[in-house]
Amino acid sequence: MSDALFPGATIGILGGGQLGRMLSVAASRLGLKCHIYDPSPEPPAGHVADAVTTAAWDDAEALAAFAEAVDVVTYEFENVPTASLDRIEAIRPIRPGREALRISQDRLTEKEFLSGLGLATAPFAPVDTANDLNEALRIIGTPAILKTRRFGYDGKGQARITGPEDAEAALASLEGAPAILEGFVEFSHEVSVIGARGIDGAVACYDPGENEHREGILRTTTVPARLSGGQTTDAVLLAGRILNALDYVGVMGVELFVTPRGLIVNEIAPRVHNSGHWTQNGAVIDQFEQHIRAVAGWPLGDGRRHADVVMENLIGDEAARLPELSADPTAALHLYGKAEARPGRKMGHVNRITGHPA
Repeated sequence: MSDALFPGATIGILGGGQLGRMLSVAASRLGLKCHIYDPSPEPPAGHVADAVTTAAWDDAEALAAFAEAVDVVTYEFENVPTASLDRIEAIRPIRPGREALRISQDRLTEKEFLSGLGLATAPFAPVDTANDLNEALRIIGTPAILKTRRFGYDGKGQARITGPEDAEAALASLEGAPAILEGFVEFSHEVSVIGARGIDGAVACYDPGENEHREGILRTTTVPARLSGGQTTDAVLLAGRILNALDYVGVMGVELFVTPRGLIVNEIAPRVHNSGHWTQNGAVIDQFEQHIRAVAGWPLGDGRRHADVVMENLIGDEAARLPELSADPTAALHLYGKAEARPGRKMGHVNRITGHPA
């Protein structure tokens, strides 16, 4: 740990949502401080962090002051503007590195990167015009999904195309944003691997979790996932391959489709991930502490699972189930401190212990 941060050091976090909140809690257990940078007033992470800077992403003076006040910088979401990162990186290291952000910020770049590693993805094609879309549909076929290349999450920024007659409306719905067409993949279920890589190149992965989505939003993650021993090994090795190719430092989520032809990579997220929340109650070192350990230069922790867990997101007014959930002896509640429950908004999650590995 000669190059590691020691207790009392400060980690800067770009973004102040629930992931930043849980990262701040994990850092505090290790004696490290967190400083949040977020344009929004009263971000959830601000309730538990040591300091908060409330400023716009294009505020050069605020960004510089923030960077000077911390020892290393990380982020809780992918869409931090490049110019903001330039300003910060001139002063402090950013972990994970910029290459992971560059790739994950653009769905086309991400697919090309994964394909370049020899990993299987859904068929895809870039779409900038109606002619591009018609040609892509001719090659890929339908059903397919048209997505913005940037800034989409939780089902936003995408349109389903069931036949050629849907093409015009789908393209119009993206309002001129550069897009990518992805062919549908026939899969039995989706799983994700939460992997971590340290500054020293060590890699540690958690057991894959099985994900259920509704209306484009993750609702539950179950561990163990329905995978054979060989599939589990393949999923973990695949995640490690991506981490090493990026010379990555920190935690990453890798989403995979399980198909008769093998595992297909859906997408990567260069940060702690919603589908890894089960680790808070199913592993000694959860994904948030693992990320803090990595960016602070500490050795990675042991990611072995000691419990079977079902993680359930609490969306919108589901947070009103607090009396019921708090009385459940198998349930561990994690609420995000958000004042207003809105449809589709993640208000918290609950981890239910369902058993223990044999």
